[in-house]
Amino acid sequence: MNKTFTYLLSSLAMLSFAACDDTTDTLGIYSSGDVITNSTDVFNVTTRSLKLDSVVANSSKNYLGCVTDLETGTDITADFAAQFYCFEDYNLPLRENMVGDVDGVPTKGIVQCDSCEVRLFFDSYYGDENNPMKLHVYELDRSNILSEDSTYYTDVDLRQYLPANATPLASRVFTPKDYNESETTLSGSSYDNNVRIVLPRELGQRLLEHYYANSDDFANSHRFIRNVFPGLYFRTSGGKGTMLSVYVGTMNIFYRYYDAEQDTTYEALTRFAATPEVIQSTHFDNENVDTLIANPTCTYLKTPAGICTEMTFPIDDLFAGQHATDSISKATITLVRYNKSQDDKQFGTPSELLMVRKRDMYRFFRKRSVADGRTSYTTSFNSTYNSYTFNNISRLLAYCKHEKMAGAKEMGISEDDWAQLPENRDWNKVVLIPVVTSTNSSSTATGSQQVSVGHDISLGSIRLVGGNTQLQMQVVYSKFSQ
Repeated sequence: MNKTFTYLLSSLAMLSFAACDDTTDTLGIYSSGDVITNSTDVFNVTTRSLKLDSVVANSSKNYLGCVTDLETGTDITADFAAQFYCFEDYNLPLRENMVGDVDGVPTKGIVQCDSCEVRLFFDSYYGDENNPMKLHVYELDRSNILSEDSTYYTDVDLRQYLPANATPLASRVFTPKDYNESETTLSGSSYDNNVRIVLPRELGQRLLEHYYANSDDFANSHRFIRNVFPGLYFRTSGGKGTMLSVYVGTMNIFYRYYDAEQDTTYEALTRFAATPEVIQSTHFDNENVDTLIANPTCTYLKTPAGICTEMTFPIDDLFAGQHATDSISKATITLVRYNKSQDDKQFGTPSELLMVRKRDMYRFFRKRSVADGRTSYTTSFNSTYNSYTFNNISRLLAYCKHEKMAGAKEMGISEDDWAQLPENRDWNKVVLIPVVTSTNSSSTATGSQQVSVGHDISLGSIRLVGGNTQLQMQVVYSKFSQ
């Protein structure tokens, strides 16, 4: 399926691939006077579902609960661990100004925790607001600290960071809608949805006593986590149908102190928050994923972790036959989503996709890379056309071809033999992974600049046309007219 047309370009900057050479520095660059012939062709691209056991758990959000994906019939369970941030040079009132009860009488100089709690603030949830879930809270092990020098993935069993034979500090049954609060409070502009768990007063007492025994351990978060309080682990049991998206957790310790200037005793609290400055790690368990991967009629994108889509490009065919001396100026491929049933409880559709070489996928996120327009690209879901389109991946195709040629030449073997080596088996493959991106707010001549790309770990699940149905990639070639 070819269509050829010719025209004279008055000015042409850079195309993506001209001819395979030992260097790509000048590939596809033509002078303003060159007469260039353009042609189009279409190639088949194969796709399959690929199990994504784990992703880097570097999101600023945590997830908690257990739900069933109605579209796929698979269960997802989430639990998380969180450390708590301590401000530098943290301080409390002088010990002699603390107030506690002696035989029921408020007395100065007594360090006393009146109560202790943790609150999990969530900005969204999946499920019924009246669905009950049982929540357990554990203290992490002070001899096995979650380290900021380590990378934590979503398949890490966080229970390994609990003390042996650990029992919950506290448990409670909750619903997304807190019926302990009045309707007026819940509907107020100052109310933030949260789950409140009362912790043992002894925990707060221990932390206060530690401060007055050695305040240096509250000098920063590093010392606080290692010497005072390692953090908390949260999990649900005995329920299904709710998943919370937790954006922050706070631990509050309530106490009283005396203000000599006002000659008044005040009730106060000290707060420690689970923030991006310290480790927060969510563990996900995706059940029955293998049955979805075996489905040959489509491919899946399923988050969190779960399933991504692998794509194999016919790189050699792109540069063979009549196109052996051509360069690719544009290559476009579209992935169409199958429509979902009309059920408002379905999981969402990922808003952004990353295309990255399969051999680079783990390194990309571990190094906190951004799409470079050469070996990685991002695109957004188009609700009008129900699809994702990568408008021009020509540089990626050229990169793969040159890598194969240069690698075979360096090793003194044929390109086919090079491609058969175990370390090169994915040379022509990419994966499509749902992501969340952010850009800087400043405007530049070339538009906004991408500053971060992270895994989308919200609840998402869609089916794409693919599998037994090959996709078509539209390719535009350019070459000199003789």
